[in-house]
Amino acid sequence: MRLYLIGYMGCGKSTIGRKIARYAHMRFVDTDSLVEQREQATVADVITYHGEEYFRGVEHSVLQSTAEEDDLVVSTGGGLPVWGDNMARIGELGVSIYLRRSPQNIISRLSPYGRQKRPKFRGLNDEQLLAFMTSHMAEREPIYSQADITIECDTMADSEIIDLILSKIKNLKR
Repeated sequence: MRLYLIGYMGCGKSTIGRKIARYAHMRFVDTDSLVEQREQATVADVITYHGEEYFRGVEHSVLQSTAEEDDLVVSTGGGLPVWGDNMARIGELGVSIYLRRSPQNIISRLSPYGRQKRPKFRGLNDEQLLAFMTSHMAEREPIYSQADITIECDTMADSEIIDLILSKIKNLKR
């Protein structure tokens, strides 16, 4: 089985994914980390120096590479599902799990480093960030909402989210 965690930047895909993998005895990968390993540069630098189109191509290639392994938990970049046919491909490869959070909840979770490492968040004050995220998330929602499983995360602790995901996937076979 392959699990693909999708959702907006900063919603906890990597944190939750690592824990699910550990509890379910699966391997964890993060598509942003795979891109950085392949390109020998940060995601921000790849986008800055090569452009978003190039980055999305590498990201798609990384997504394709996840098909080579079973028992895998994949944390996707926030934009990966909305680019090209990636959401359909995720559906072919495994079970998609949307970690839905409000912009306010994500902002409260972001460290200063978390804000700085995301190019789209740089230089925005709290009010600007909230407005940007609200609009950007609304654009992505129709794609994210195609996930096999949606978890409303705002009022749940990570441990509750993990327990809920593990209970939902327990009887799935893909």
